[in-house]
Amino acid sequence: MQHLTYAVKVLGVLMLTLLLSSCGVNEVVVEGRFPSPLLDKLPVTLGVYYKPEFREHEFFDEATTRGESDWVVKTGAAQVQMYNTLLEGMFERVVLLNELPRKDRVAEVGKQAVDAILVPEVNELQYSIPTHTKINVFEIWMRYRYELYSANGEQLADWTMTAYGKTPTAFLRSAEAAVNLAAVVALRDAGANFAVNFEQVPEVKLWLENTADRRATP
Repeated sequence: MQHLTYAVKVLGVLMLTLLLSSCGVNEVVVEGRFPSPLLDKLPVTLGVYYKPEFREHEFFDEATTRGESDWVVKTGAAQVQMYNTLLEGMFERVVLLNELPRKDRVAEVGKQAVDAILVPEVNELQYSIPTHTKINVFEIWMRYRYELYSANGEQLADWTMTAYGKTPTAFLRSAEAAVNLAAVVALRDAGANFAVNFEQVPEVKLWLENTADRRATP
């Protein structure tokens, strides 16, 4: 009887192993190139704080049938790369911060305080993959939220922008490559939208004007 029980356990483990291996997980770590914007740099020192969930951002698509695979798409490192390149092309100086400043302590780098601190985050994400649409196209839509703080932690502005990326798998070697390219296109779109619209946000425009006036005052 003990031998039979042991055999049943072994058989169960083998069946579970086969089941898991048949499903599998498609993992994509997004990689790409992000050009610097061709703009006149704003004469300010911008601090940037990336929350852990932003640095490590990923999304997961769970398979709905046994014949499909799960998807894990990791965008965090590519997001940080894109925003670092973007902001360094937009501002006179960019400083990466490890934490947001408290209201009783000004964020400083050396002896120079930053003029403001930007905190980006992914506010919403939608996507479709071939198993959803039944065609060889991957799409990703993202809504970013941006918060701008003064050097002592008071909020100056809060706004959102969207980004969209789409690519057909027919022209690429694999679905993984299509997923990666769609994500890269979405990130580039996010960067372009930010660069074009940043100074148009009313609260941001007011902050830039006040900063310029303060510096012009003897």
